[in-house]
Amino acid sequence: MVLYILKWNIRPDQMPAYMAWAKGAIARAFTVPGLVEIRGYRPVTGTSQAVMTYEFADLATWQAWYEHQDIQTLMLELRAFTTDMNMELWGTSPMVPGPIRAGA
Repeated sequence: MVLYILKWNIRPDQMPAYMAWAKGAIARAFTVPGLVEIRGYRPVTGTSQAVMTYEFADLATWQAWYEHQDIQTLMLELRAFTTDMNMELWGTSPMVPGPIRAGA
């Protein structure tokens, strides 16, 4: 599994436009093959920060998805609403190769 993590701050003056754009952007991200799951997070303190995680089966699948023109267009659009974007790419840990859940 590969986890692609994007973090950013939503520009306060762009919040309404960002919220409208984001709903369609998530659906558009799934039109390119390879994406397994998206999760979104915001601080419980209510700030304008956002974190999105994108899950892929492997690095080659992520690369094909990320390099697709539609995804590059989404990334450019996202930059119009945000600042301080940070991207990370994570692979599976050899110590914990799969999920561990309570009671297991």
